[in-house]
Amino acid sequence: MAYINGKWRQGLHLEPPQGWLNDPNGLCWFGGYYHVYFQYAPDNADGSGKKCWGHYRSPDMLKWEFTGTVLFPDTPDDRDGVYSGSAVVCGDVLHIFYTGNVKEEGDHDYITSGRGANVIHVTTADGVTMIAKKTVLRNSDYPDFCSCHVRDPKVWFENGVWRMVLGARTLDNKGCVLFYSSGDLENWKYDGTLSTDNFGYMWECPDLLDFDGHKYLSVSPQGLEHGDTKFQNVYQSGYFRYDSGLTDFTEWDMGFDFYAPQTFVTPDGRRIIISWMGIGDIPYTNPTVPLGYQHCLTLPREITVASDGALLQNPVKELLSLRGEKTIVKDGESAEMLLPFDLTANVTGSFEITQCGALVMRWDGHIFELRFTDEKLGGGRTVRKAALNKCSDIRVIADKSSVEIYLDGGRTVLSSRMYPESDKVSLSVKGLNAELFALREMEVSYLGE
Repeated sequence: MAYINGKWRQGLHLEPPQGWLNDPNGLCWFGGYYHVYFQYAPDNADGSGKKCWGHYRSPDMLKWEFTGTVLFPDTPDDRDGVYSGSAVVCGDVLHIFYTGNVKEEGDHDYITSGRGANVIHVTTADGVTMIAKKTVLRNSDYPDFCSCHVRDPKVWFENGVWRMVLGARTLDNKGCVLFYSSGDLENWKYDGTLSTDNFGYMWECPDLLDFDGHKYLSVSPQGLEHGDTKFQNVYQSGYFRYDSGLTDFTEWDMGFDFYAPQTFVTPDGRRIIISWMGIGDIPYTNPTVPLGYQHCLTLPREITVASDGALLQNPVKELLSLRGEKTIVKDGESAEMLLPFDLTANVTGSFEITQCGALVMRWDGHIFELRFTDEKLGGGRTVRKAALNKCSDIRVIADKSSVEIYLDGGRTVLSSRMYPESDKVSLSVKGLNAELFALREMEVSYLGE
């Protein structure tokens, strides 16, 4: 596996060594490592070619090792792609579940006919070497009201039973999730469905989160009506409160590049979320494609619960160890900084931060705006807005080709790719005083390189 070096290679975000990356999968702690699997098309940066799983592992979320492509579409039940899934630990074995995609030849629309969506179970003792695949659910095991779009199994253990949730699209184009249960991880029983009216035609990448008995259902719905300060992307990702029915859908991220998140729990009990820093079918571009690679994952973020039940996201504490020299940039001043960097500031009123002269982060007391005034810097990205009447603080982590913005203690987050001409960038602030930390890059190694 060749590693393609070049412009805009990230220092803090996991990327493919070559080819295309999208959904994070199988996030877990197992055998002394954090494991991050991801959908991977190693042959082409545009995502064409065979759809596999790539794999990173780390003892501390700071030093990462790419072990290669670990799952291939090599059986009749996954011949057209190893699609998204999850992993659970049982004893000394890691159990992986994913969707095996099959597209039949013929006159099909691949929604109501022609597509096989198989849940496949595979095990591994080391996180890298996979043991024989077994199909545990097929289209015939899903309810009659489902279309052929059923995918992305998330499995967990609850009250002595293994449980699974799947994203689905019904025959009348309604997004929903399906629940299954098992006593042995092989034989699964359908337990019911969950949905809400007028909320998209497909729900992808479901995940069930539990915080002291309060539940949240995370999904990535497709087909929502777009608004000026919500649902601004082609597809969305967010969470419902799920204590008694589904209520209060909140987007995880209001930026340009965030989709298909997945969560897991660390050994010390933190709930961590990682997402694809990208979205399918976008009207903007990523100029790394001619260089031979495309896309990355977000920083790992810890989820905590606010007093009103909202979920807050903030970069994991491990990243603080990468901080180096600190610079103070006062209201009205400018500075030059090498990427990556970490900016923090308390907020007392409206403010504006401008990076590279063309990436504007502005809050007027009611609307936060992330705007690219230069098409090349944003790869065609324009503006994203978030409504918030309160903002106590801001944190910005800027990498070689991305920015993540955390507002009001992580209550609102915006993520975007960006493509500066140099790693040395300008930064100006108005309306606040900022602490600016240089950041060391994480360590990444590639087996066989």
